[in-house]
Amino acid sequence: MHKLMVVIRREFIERVRTKWFLIGTILGPVFMGLVIVLPIVMAERGGGERNVVVLDATSDDFGTRLTAAMQQIPKLSVERRAVALASLEDQAVALAQEIGTTPLDGMLLITDNTVEDGKAEYRGSNVSSLTDMRTMQATLRSSVFAERLQREGVELSVVSRAQIPVDLATVQIRDGKVTGGSAESSFFLAYFIWFLLYLAILLYGVQVLGAVVEEKSTRIVEVLVSSLKPFQLLAGKVAGVGAVGLLQLGIWLGTGKLLLDRRADVARWLGQGPEAAAAVGQMSFPEVPLGTILLFLTYFLLGYFLYAAMFAAVAAMVNTEAEARQAQTPVVMLLVIPTVLMIGILNNPDGSMALTLSLVPFTSPIAMPVRWAASPVPLTEVAGSLGILFGTVVVITWIAGRIYRVGILAYGKKPGLKELVRWVKG
Repeated sequence: MHKLMVVIRREFIERVRTKWFLIGTILGPVFMGLVIVLPIVMAERGGGERNVVVLDATSDDFGTRLTAAMQQIPKLSVERRAVALASLEDQAVALAQEIGTTPLDGMLLITDNTVEDGKAEYRGSNVSSLTDMRTMQATLRSSVFAERLQREGVELSVVSRAQIPVDLATVQIRDGKVTGGSAESSFFLAYFIWFLLYLAILLYGVQVLGAVVEEKSTRIVEVLVSSLKPFQLLAGKVAGVGAVGLLQLGIWLGTGKLLLDRRADVARWLGQGPEAAAAVGQMSFPEVPLGTILLFLTYFLLGYFLYAAMFAAVAAMVNTEAEARQAQTPVVMLLVIPTVLMIGILNNPDGSMALTLSLVPFTSPIAMPVRWAASPVPLTEVAGSLGILFGTVVVITWIAGRIYRVGILAYGKKPGLKELVRWVKG
């Protein structure tokens, strides 16, 4: 036990003392701060004012009313130009020469058919801006809707009163109780948990792989195994790196909590004005229950031990870092699977795909916490997932230990499948 603790202490201190640990520990909270502030700042700035021309080839006053409606859009300057239908395309081609060379950003082409079939055309340099296109389309849709009703004899005042904005509030229920969490907050929490788990398991698992390859390539491992059993060395290395991971995650989570509580101050420190700072301060973030934190840490630890053991086994089979990068691909792909399918899990957390991924041990360290954050999960499913994952960790660790025992002292050609089976059987 004493020798095991010596290895754990060595691995922990060596990594905590590195500049990369310090950089990573600082960059984590910085990234969180940017995630909190940047969306509001970008929304406040909105990419500057847009200048749009409405080429109006209609035969009535619809173009005038549409232009007036578009002028109500914030940060959108709209000018109407009446054109004949026959010269509409020529006018559009000529106006296109000004886009990009003048402050003009685009043009909206409308005809009498716009009201009849709801079709219009926008040409501009900002068509990739989803916000601009969505806002313009919504204004065009409501204007066409009002125009068609007016032509049927419905008063515009009645239309205005009828078109009230509808705000659908979403509240999550967990275990028969209202939690106060909305759909947006649940999605945000699940997305954050996915990102943190994926990053942490991959980052610290790869560190184990790198440490084993380095010791093997420099033959330091030959000195270490003279006084340590190979399994003690493996267990100490995995536990030491895992302790570093827990420390760094703890710092990240604690700092993230502090940044969330002081998010308005963070916006001011980044040089934002009072409006942006107030908007950031009013942002609602989900409350994270203690059960969610404990579930997160449990799956992180089990997931880390599972993948760290596999990474260590891969490292023991190769001789160089280049070979290790190639050989680690199958292990990384197992971790990527729940990442690729995460949207499917969030869209239907109780579906068969989400249930399967949360029970399969190689995907459950990410899939189950994401499901838990997105929707209530029966405790029987959580217990079954944890039981399967724990059993798999024990089996994989035993297999990795057998491979590690032989592989760290084997050099030359990488072993084939038959040779690996012989290593495991011992």
